[in-house]
Amino acid sequence: QAQLVESGGTLVQPGGALRLSCVASGFTLDYYSIGWFRQAPGKEREGVSCIFTNDGSEFYVDSLKGRFTISRDNARNTVYLQMHSLKPEDSAIYYCAADQSLLTCPEINSSGYLKLFGIWGQGTQVTVSS
Repeated sequence: QAQLVESGGTLVQPGGALRLSCVASGFTLDYYSIGWFRQAPGKEREGVSCIFTNDGSEFYVDSLKGRFTISRDNARNTVYLQMHSLKPEDSAIYYCAADQSLLTCPEINSSGYLKLFGIWGQGTQVTVSS
């Protein structure tokens, strides 16, 4: 059964850094779009970043470029999200999701983007607070 498991979420101070991990099981990350998303209380889930697992091409929502970096380690079947200069407004549950298509990531700033992903993890909580 295909599964994604996120980890690495924790309490971090403003200005701090954090790396989240998304481990896939039941399938190999050969030709997938893997996206990171987040959902804050009372808000809709939103896309954060996306990566092609075949060549590592990276995609970001415009508002988060420069602070977040996505990467992958296909040997470990894992995708990472490195976050820097964290702000309280970055507090949310962070999810990863997979779509077996290399057409998905470029849609990251489009409406309906979330619906393209069929495999979702359970999420990991990130809290940015002093």
